[in-house]
Amino acid sequence: MVPFFVLVGAFVLCRILGWAGVGFFAAWQHCLRVAVAAMFLLTASAHWGKRRADLIRMVPPAFKRPDLLVTLTGIAELAGAVGILWTLTAKAASVGLAILLVAMFPANVYAARRQLTIDGRKVPGLVVRTALQIVFLFAVILAGWGCALCLVSFS
Repeated sequence: MVPFFVLVGAFVLCRILGWAGVGFFAAWQHCLRVAVAAMFLLTASAHWGKRRADLIRMVPPAFKRPDLLVTLTGIAELAGAVGILWTLTAKAASVGLAILLVAMFPANVYAARRQLTIDGRKVPGLVVRTALQIVFLFAVILAGWGCALCLVSFS
């Protein structure tokens, strides 16, 4: 749940800055890019810190070298967080992060079904984790590609 709160909190903070006159944050998409980057920087940090062992336990047994997978997904999260901030790479980073979220979903399912913990806290159940993944997917897609089909303007 912490990544969700970081995503929402960073977005709201950036929007407030935009309304206060900080030009860059006047655009909702810029705010969402910063929020997505903040969320992925947070989640990437767990790949090397004290939560690393918890993440390794989340990898389903069918996948070999869970330690390597955790390292690679952490690197991908860092690259995506940086890439989503730069206009020239935002679309590619958005696609990459969306693919990464889908690829990591089996670990979330495994963790929820096994009622694993991260940093001593029980992971959310499968319904909540699925809903969060959907929110994160929409966020990364909107951050990179905008809202061309939206009926409501967020500006």
